[in-house]
Amino acid sequence: MTTQTKRMTRTEVPEEQTWDLTDLFASREEWEHELKALQANVSDVTQFKGKLVLSAENLLNGLKAKKNFEKRLIRVATYANLKSSTDGSDPQNQADSAKVSAAMAAIGAKLSFVENELLQLTDDMIDHFISEEPELETYRKMLDDILEKKPFTLAPEIEKTLAALDEVHSAPFMIYERSKSADMQFDPIKDGDGNELPMSAALFEDSYELSADTDTRRNAYDSFIKTLNQYKNTYAATYATEVTRQVTMSRLRTYNSVTDMLLQPQQVTKDMYHNQLDVIQEELAPHMRRFAKLKKEKLGLEEMRYADLKAPLDPGFNPATTYKEATDTIREALQVMGSEYSDIIQKGINNRWVDRADNVGKQTGAFCASPYGVHPYILITWTDTMRGAFVLAHELGHAGHFYLAGKNQSLVNTSPSTYFVEAPSTLNELLLADHMMANTDDKRMKRWVISSLLGTYYHNFVTHLLEGEFQRRVYALAEEGTPLTATVLSEQKKEAIENFWGDAVSVDEGAGLTWMRQPHYYMGLYPYTYSAGLTISTAMAGMIREEGQPAVDRWLSVLKAGGTMKPLDLAKTAGIDMSQPDAIREAVSYIGKLVDELEKSYE
Repeated sequence: MTTQTKRMTRTEVPEEQTWDLTDLFASREEWEHELKALQANVSDVTQFKGKLVLSAENLLNGLKAKKNFEKRLIRVATYANLKSSTDGSDPQNQADSAKVSAAMAAIGAKLSFVENELLQLTDDMIDHFISEEPELETYRKMLDDILEKKPFTLAPEIEKTLAALDEVHSAPFMIYERSKSADMQFDPIKDGDGNELPMSAALFEDSYELSADTDTRRNAYDSFIKTLNQYKNTYAATYATEVTRQVTMSRLRTYNSVTDMLLQPQQVTKDMYHNQLDVIQEELAPHMRRFAKLKKEKLGLEEMRYADLKAPLDPGFNPATTYKEATDTIREALQVMGSEYSDIIQKGINNRWVDRADNVGKQTGAFCASPYGVHPYILITWTDTMRGAFVLAHELGHAGHFYLAGKNQSLVNTSPSTYFVEAPSTLNELLLADHMMANTDDKRMKRWVISSLLGTYYHNFVTHLLEGEFQRRVYALAEEGTPLTATVLSEQKKEAIENFWGDAVSVDEGAGLTWMRQPHYYMGLYPYTYSAGLTISTAMAGMIREEGQPAVDRWLSVLKAGGTMKPLDLAKTAGIDMSQPDAIREAVSYIGKLVDELEKSYE
């Protein structure tokens, strides 16, 4: 394994560690030519303006033209986004990203007529048009989804005015992001040996919060909270403005509540939403308190503070692996999914779908982009650790899903609701863990795998779920007319944390300020969906363990279905009923068993 002292620049990275963008465009010149052509070809779609719903033929030809245009648009945007994500410091990449953003905004404005005209349709007209042009059946779900918005759509002039104010309405998020990245300064901290360390939000979240050294962890937390405290009134005003915008919009559009408005695009019922928040908070808390107490004991802490929750349980053990070993293990673990799925994973690994290099200017974290009609692209930064294998398995789960959906569905039907989207990715993590547990007798390795899985559940079922609970409280207060001051927001956040952890964790006043950490609050009801996807994948992993092939076949049919069904129906096709809390309870009891196994590993 290589040890590097200096990070490479993008031009120094060996080709095999990078993704192959020639599958999108042979060269930057070809990309630039297509970007120009697109701006001219928008007339392929705008020629239908004012007559899109006059006949079945017009509707079909207009929707086809839009779909073909969007395919090209996706390729152009993806190419610029992928280049920028691997080297954001390159001036050429920065300029190309800006070019694409400007072009997309201009094109978006020109295409806004499509939805406005589709809203003139009725259910009867859609049925009639489909009987005249059967090819329109492909678009039925998309048309039905648009019609669901019809009762909440305002007069065309008002919609146009609101659209013109888009930039103003998205200002709270922009102000929050800009302030967080450009203005926030943190006091340097000292580690357990008295060495001074630099401090930033990224260093805290990616490193210090997970540190095995208690002094580093707690000092970083104190520095983090001290800075949050200096910004609390500004960020409270910014977030309160965002909430006011949403509540006002829900009233203007005559929704029963802001929650109804925010759940509509996810196609999720209020019961499904409340089940995730209620059942997990109530029934997971006792297991997670045991986990916190185990950590306190094994780390020799006098008190388990909120700042200690992400400390590693066995800091001396961090299994290493090469990229080749990790990808071989992932391939073996996913063989249970059958040859069709395994071939996709093989292609992804062999055909440079993955950009794994660590270079200056590369975006942190991991993602999977899936341009329609090409193939998925995965960004990770590979550091020769087994944790990275779980991250890669997760992203390959997204890749397998969107590859199959793209192969089997039209562009308009590839993407399911955000409620479902994390299920295929987290299932791969669970299958990898099963495989690793079955193939080792090493107690520490088993303990490490269980801890990694609990890390995934902590992220989805605790961190994001408590964000979801905070949001639920905030919207209730806003609709009652309670002013959302920094004090109110911090009280609500602290109370949600205390209710969950009880006496297992000492929750300080600063913990209440952690609502300021998350950009998710500016993305509607997004946080709770993390737990929904993992609930579905936990149930599916159990079915695959018990049934084998029949369960795998159901799951593959769900992946191929893409966005042709609502999330409740997708889960039902897999054999899981998400209208009831049973699957959530099963997931919680599985987490309980993981904590049991962890406790046993110390006996």
